[in-house]
Amino acid sequence: MRSGDREKLKRSHLSAEIRPELDGQSVRLLGWIHEIRDLGGIKFILLRDVSGICQVTVKKDSLPAEKLRGLEDLGAEDVIYVEGVVRRQPKARLGVEVLLKDYRILARARRPIPYDVTGKVPASIDTRLDHRILDLRKPENKAIFLIASTVLQAVREFLTSEGFVEVRTPRIIATATEGGAALFEVDYFGRRAFLAQSPQLYKEELTTVFERVFEIGAFFRAEESHTRRHVSEFTSIDIEAAFMDLYDVMEVLERLIAHVHERVLEERRKELEVLGVGLDVPKTPFSRYTYDELIRELREMGVEIEWGEDFGTPHLRILGERHRGYYFITHFPTESKPFYIQPCEDDPRLSESFDLMHGWLELASGGTRISDRSLLERRLREQGLNPESFKEHLKIYDYGMPVHAGWGLGLERLLMVLTGRSNIREVILFPRDKFRLTP
Repeated sequence: MRSGDREKLKRSHLSAEIRPELDGQSVRLLGWIHEIRDLGGIKFILLRDVSGICQVTVKKDSLPAEKLRGLEDLGAEDVIYVEGVVRRQPKARLGVEVLLKDYRILARARRPIPYDVTGKVPASIDTRLDHRILDLRKPENKAIFLIASTVLQAVREFLTSEGFVEVRTPRIIATATEGGAALFEVDYFGRRAFLAQSPQLYKEELTTVFERVFEIGAFFRAEESHTRRHVSEFTSIDIEAAFMDLYDVMEVLERLIAHVHERVLEERRKELEVLGVGLDVPKTPFSRYTYDELIRELREMGVEIEWGEDFGTPHLRILGERHRGYYFITHFPTESKPFYIQPCEDDPRLSESFDLMHGWLELASGGTRISDRSLLERRLREQGLNPESFKEHLKIYDYGMPVHAGWGLGLERLLMVLTGRSNIREVILFPRDKFRLTP
């Protein structure tokens, strides 16, 4: 292509920028054909780009005969270049259309398209994921990930402003950081290794260097559960801070959540409208309930549950009906939490731990960590783990380990709340679970 051709094919506007105020102005557009409607004497091409969809109108007398015939070969998802003139049109999308003056076909999609991007033909989640790139072109699905981008920017912005340093920890590890959590085992040059399911031990160690650290990254669990909220590869937002306890990091977390809501409302109102989601900034502080309080609450409703038992999905659904929005559950039984969680000084049966909930959905988990080596070794043994396997981590405690606390927040679960989606796979570009390894 000659340089002049390249210059000619540059767009002048995005679809969302085509407004009635541009009436009479010449524009150049690039995008995909979302849909074609042929009414005989007039043809409407819905042109889609990253910003949205605009209407391109073709009249029989607006193009040479050869160009008109070429339009007969156009179909959904073809990539085209369009030149036209903006015209006010109250009946069109956003009250405006582009009258076609010239076009060029840049890439053709094969026929038939295996998946309907317009959404007129219903599709199961598995069919959608089998054709994920086409599925992501649907405006409502693209909106999810534009919101996700804003969420990640907001998280980094907030934590950096709070004095946290962003870090990167290994994904190939020699020891299970969560004890009994399901792990993917890998052959590491003949040695046994695992894919990390959390940055837990590394971020604790790094508090002795940077005091406050955070990490946003992919982690892995060999998750057998095939539910709407479990996957094998997920994105975790983790923090760890020296000289903080569970109450301090809970306060950081609730302020972060409120900040994320604010940013999404500021920058992504259009995407929220596409998704049909009404979003408000939650009031802080969030409600706080102890494990014991919620056990009593369930029993008062006639639910049978033993003290020390974890809240299962049926329990959480009941609690979620009574406690809407964001709230914390605190002070879980020590035996139900990982080895690194600090037992309460006045009652070691309970731990300085918390979960952040939204209705019945768990979003985050955290607490005060053990900062005493002898106690940590004892907790490892109590959970059936060999302290020798954690010697690299334990030796850090000999070099001055401060009181510290932190949490891990599931990005995708937060996105489920923000976008109103009920299946976690909808908020992951290319989800991985027990049954899905492609695309």
